[in-house]
Amino acid sequence: MAGRLAGKTVLVTAAGQGIGRAAVLAMAAEGAEVIATDINDRALAELAAGGIATRHLNVRDAAAILALAAEFPATNVLFNCAGLPGGGTILDCSDEDWSFGLDVNLGSMFRMCRAFLPGMIALGGGSVINMASVAGPVTGAQAQFGFCATKAGVVGLTRSVAADFAGRGIRCNAVCPGIVASPSHEARLKAGGDFASALAAQEAAQPMGRAARPEEVAQLVVWLASDESSYTTGTTQIIDGGWSNL
Repeated sequence: MAGRLAGKTVLVTAAGQGIGRAAVLAMAAEGAEVIATDINDRALAELAAGGIATRHLNVRDAAAILALAAEFPATNVLFNCAGLPGGGTILDCSDEDWSFGLDVNLGSMFRMCRAFLPGMIALGGGSVINMASVAGPVTGAQAQFGFCATKAGVVGLTRSVAADFAGRGIRCNAVCPGIVASPSHEARLKAGGDFASALAAQEAAQPMGRAARPEEVAQLVVWLASDESSYTTGTTQIIDGGWSNL
């Protein structure tokens, strides 16, 4: 059904590549007015060339976030997609690594929600979608301590916002993918040296024999943004091809 998001204004963080970019394109195709934000101006320029509204945004900058919320007070959907991996065990994690990962993966969502919720409440409701992961909230993952810890925190934030504002028309849900074939995922595998072997081993460990495509995760985001999910809030939506079910 085309036009599932017609009349909605959507703001997306980390929109330059991967799931964020796929979600921007999918939601625009469904009729939404999308504002794509990122720190990667080159990626934003590519989206702008396709007719998408863009804004440079550092999700660690509270003042910039507040200014953006003031510029787009009638935002109906907020997709918090910004985040970064955190490799290594707890013994490898420095205080600086911990603080940085916590601020980007969890602090950014705190700042974005705090800034945009008042406008959504004034509109009579809205949908907040937070990017989490199966790693942390659902299952453990080796050598991903910081990532797992912060993504578990994202689920806690999501459930709290959902509980506090359900009566005011706000829905808040977390998307929990497994392995996604994104540019950042490819870069991490290449950093290990033997990309082909690492990719083959990773895909062999997946029940479906492959990683998810960003476009597949984006379709879940579209559903959560749409009125089709009007009775869904406080959930962790797992989309991992059965990985966490093993």
